[in-house]
Amino acid sequence: MFDGLTRREFIKTASMAALAMAVPVEVFAAGKTDADLVVYGKIFTSEGNRIVEAFAVKDGKYVYVGDKKGAQAFIKKGKTEVIDHTGKGLVMPGCGNGHAHYMLGYALSTVGTMVEMDDTPQKFMTEILPATVKKARANGSTTVFGQGWNLISFQSHIPTRQELDAVCSDIPVYFLDDECHKALTNTAMLVRAGIMKPDGTVLKKEIRGGVIEIGADGTPTGFLSEQAQTYVRQFIDHENLYSLDRALSNLADIEHHMLSEGYTMYHEGWGNYFGNTNYYQAAQQLDNAGKLHFVLGLPYEIESWMDVDEALARAVDAKKFASKRVMPRWIKLLIDGTPESGTGFIEPVYLDGHQGIANWTEEEVTDITRKANAKGLTMHIHAMGNKAVQCAVNAYVNGGKDEMRNAIVHLRNVNAPDYKRMADHNIQVVAGLLWHHNPESEQEEMLKLFRGEMALHGYPMKSFFDNGINVSSHTDYPALSGSPDDPFSIMEISLTGVYYPENAKPWWTEELITREQALTALTINVANQMFIENERGSIRPGKYADFLLLNKDVLSCPVKEIHEAKPAATYFEGQKVFSM
Repeated sequence: MFDGLTRREFIKTASMAALAMAVPVEVFAAGKTDADLVVYGKIFTSEGNRIVEAFAVKDGKYVYVGDKKGAQAFIKKGKTEVIDHTGKGLVMPGCGNGHAHYMLGYALSTVGTMVEMDDTPQKFMTEILPATVKKARANGSTTVFGQGWNLISFQSHIPTRQELDAVCSDIPVYFLDDECHKALTNTAMLVRAGIMKPDGTVLKKEIRGGVIEIGADGTPTGFLSEQAQTYVRQFIDHENLYSLDRALSNLADIEHHMLSEGYTMYHEGWGNYFGNTNYYQAAQQLDNAGKLHFVLGLPYEIESWMDVDEALARAVDAKKFASKRVMPRWIKLLIDGTPESGTGFIEPVYLDGHQGIANWTEEEVTDITRKANAKGLTMHIHAMGNKAVQCAVNAYVNGGKDEMRNAIVHLRNVNAPDYKRMADHNIQVVAGLLWHHNPESEQEEMLKLFRGEMALHGYPMKSFFDNGINVSSHTDYPALSGSPDDPFSIMEISLTGVYYPENAKPWWTEELITREQALTALTINVANQMFIENERGSIRPGKYADFLLLNKDVLSCPVKEIHEAKPAATYFEGQKVFSM
């Protein structure tokens, strides 16, 4: 059919031909229209790396993209606002965050506490936990809730449930780690979850896909990992902790944060993290009231201990919260944990001989994919180890529909043959450009975990571009405490392999990418992941005018200054929604 070309080569060749013929177009009708806004400057369109001089906006959409002279024809004196950003920095499409947890992060700011990466167990026990308990009591909370402790910082001593009980025994305590894959709990939390009785009688020692750590006395220590901590999380008093009013308030804060950093598209990591649909409802209410100034994708997470068919039915029901800018159309699964903590599913196995944790079998993931795609739901799977990535790829190839754009998130390690299969089956990659940085102390820790190349290599990026895979950027905020959330610090890391505050050597430089590729992953590729590439993600006639006026030209400034770039203004659908 393609005269000897592969499907991917054919698409690439056709795209290049189309770009070669592309010229500035004025659009729509033969007659010109008076614009509401005209912008001049160095404009990166995210359309084949094109740079243009100007665009015109009418009723929230681009009506002209091209040179300055062509845009002048759309100006009507006294009606059209003209912005000349020439020489002040780059103009570009609004950025997207393909996977983050702003709901959790901003909930923590109001109902919990965030622990810093370098906080010690002693500080946690003597300062942080007592302050969090005090905050919970003052707010009338029925759960002491927090996140951010780091396993490496805590490796000298993991606080036990008995130690947590000495600070707070009457209210359940639930403290996530920085990766959101492990938790510290007190006895009251374990009793509420049915793990044990108040007298110490153990009721559960195993949760599928997770670990309940058992101490020398034969009872739980309070340390939970992977699906064990998600199981216990369901017993938090979610309605008290995360009400509809709180969700509405948090969304306003989330929007301000995102727009100040230049994000106008965002795919949430956990739509139902707090076990209810209050976040869905809040987003729909704000959108219907005209108060939501970004596009929000929402996945429904299914855990391996759940009844899958019941959970799928709830995910389908959540689609009723869809609105113009709110899209509840994904299913989230976690196949494994994180290789850095030994729970990622990998091959060859870790140096100590274990292979990690697999929450699902490949047959189960394939079946869930088949059912979800048939119901109009796209898969969004956390897979970090190469065996977990292979499992997701196999499931999508054997059970999925290519047009559903099933996605894999994080991907620390990838087997070489899987790149081509991802490209051939339209599998979306949602990856952390920011993970190209790694403090040297952590690099040394990797050598103690992995065999061979896996100790030195992780989080590919260039390979995705080289293989024609749609790769979009994410931050995973706040799951990676200490890593940046803003798009231009991320961009700098993807070019240098180093996060500027760290004293570190570049990590895996063969996988660093170009400036244009980084901007593509931050813009049009996120739009493609979210099925809105025909409406947003690039500067093209007919699309919504979501764009940034940056204070720096990140395409030409010194590479070590890219992180300094900020939006002087963020526009959403032609309206200024943030300015410095």
